[in-house]
Amino acid sequence: MGVSPGLATLDTETETWVASQVGGALEAVFETVAATRADTEALLDRVTARGRPPASADLAALRPGLHQRLRLEDLVSGVGFVAAPGLLTDVPAWLEWWQSAADGDVRPLLLDLDPGHSAYSDYTHWDWFALPRDTGRRAVAGPYVDYLCSDEYSLTLSEPVLIQGRFAGVAAADVYLRHFEAAVLPLLRRLSRPAHLVNARGRVAASADPAHLAGSLTRGPDFGGLLTGTAPGAYDGLRLVPCHGVPLVLVLAG
Repeated sequence: MGVSPGLATLDTETETWVASQVGGALEAVFETVAATRADTEALLDRVTARGRPPASADLAALRPGLHQRLRLEDLVSGVGFVAAPGLLTDVPAWLEWWQSAADGDVRPLLLDLDPGHSAYSDYTHWDWFALPRDTGRRAVAGPYVDYLCSDEYSLTLSEPVLIQGRFAGVAAADVYLRHFEAAVLPLLRRLSRPAHLVNARGRVAASADPAHLAGSLTRGPDFGGLLTGTAPGAYDGLRLVPCHGVPLVLVLAG
């Protein structure tokens, strides 16, 4: 039995609405990332205008803004700037990163980034750093177990930071997966077909489809390429709906 045109139109409208609502939920986090990027670029411009390269101590000027954003945005569990290797004169790598503690306090992330004995000294291969660096666009990485910051299953949203047109690192924010799922699963369950969300790599960010668990990979087209457009697409019986401005795709079973 076929689906009536009226029902098909209603399904399409609901899918588009859900994609828009998911985009809105993450857009608030990306506003936090964008504010951090703007502060960082302005700071780096001021430092270089004085005729010297930046050092890690200069980044302390970002802290008031980072602390405020952690307190204002409920989904954000961590926020900061991650420097490209070689940017700073006094250290090979640096994270100016602050987190919300369980008691509500705001605390710095203190990491050993010595390449001689730290497993975390090279963060440049992780998607939250590599995707903005390589594409020049914002990215959603994960979900993954965030051993670097929280040991929580998390998403990281990031954007490239530029200094005089050159890549200088990323501004980023962490979202615990449990908080993201609480925001988007009720939306996915409103759909008439099993659905999940994937990032540009095809990794499942949240799912109301038991065949696609969060953290798994979805076989499909170039999701990153699809995200540069706005029109829904299809692949191997799946319906693909970009989430209106954020780098996630709503994937619906056939």
